[in-house]
Amino acid sequence: MSKKVAVILSGCGVYDGAEIHESVITLLRLDQRGAKVQCFAPDIAQMHVINHLTGETMDESRNVLVESARIARGEVKNLREANAEDFDALIVPGGFGAAKNLSNFAVEGAGCKVQEDVLALAEAFAEAGKPVGLICISPALAAKIYGPGVICTIGNDADTAAAMGKMGATHTDCEVSEIIEDKARKLVSTPAYMLAQSISEAASGINKLVDRVLELTHEND
Repeated sequence: MSKKVAVILSGCGVYDGAEIHESVITLLRLDQRGAKVQCFAPDIAQMHVINHLTGETMDESRNVLVESARIARGEVKNLREANAEDFDALIVPGGFGAAKNLSNFAVEGAGCKVQEDVLALAEAFAEAGKPVGLICISPALAAKIYGPGVICTIGNDADTAAAMGKMGATHTDCEVSEIIEDKARKLVSTPAYMLAQSISEAASGINKLVDRVLELTHEND
C-alpha cells in the first residue's frame, strides 16, 4: 500500500526559498519508492527576494505559496489545508527559505520562532509518532518542534550547531552522504547542501533520508 507523504516547501531558490535541487531530489526519490506526495507551503510573503545571479536583495515582494508552485508544477496547497491524520510522514527540504520563511532562524538564531502553520503541522506529526525528515538547514527547527534533547544534524557547521544547542537540540556531526536518526522521535536528518559540493553529493544523503523515513512508516504495518 502506497504511503502518503507531505512535503513542505518554502519558496523557490536556495537564497530566499526552498533549495531546488534538494526539493526535486526528495520528490524524485519519493516517487521512485512509490509514495503518494502532496506539497504544501504557507500562504505568506517571503522575508525578501534575492537575485540568484548576483546575490543582491531585490526591491520586490513574492509569495511563498506562489513561488513553491514553481517546484511543484502547480500541485501545491496552502499549508493550512494540511492535516497530519491524512499522511504517514512529513519531509521538509532545506534552502534559506526554511530559515527565512518557515521560521526566522536566519535573523534571530536561537531566539527564533517557527511560522505558526509550519509549527502546528510538524507538532501534529511529532505528537502522532509519525516519521519526519528534515534536510539541510531545516533541522535547526527541530528543538522548537520536539523540545529539548531532540537528536539531529545540519552537518558540521559550528555556529549553527551552537545555536541549535542553545535551543535544546543535541547536534551530531554528520557526513554529507549519511543520516542521523532520533529513534525515539522517528526524526531523520541529513546535511545535504550544508556540506554538499555537487548535486550527486546532496542526493546521496537525501535518498537515504527518504528511504529511512518510508521504512519507519512501515513499522506498525
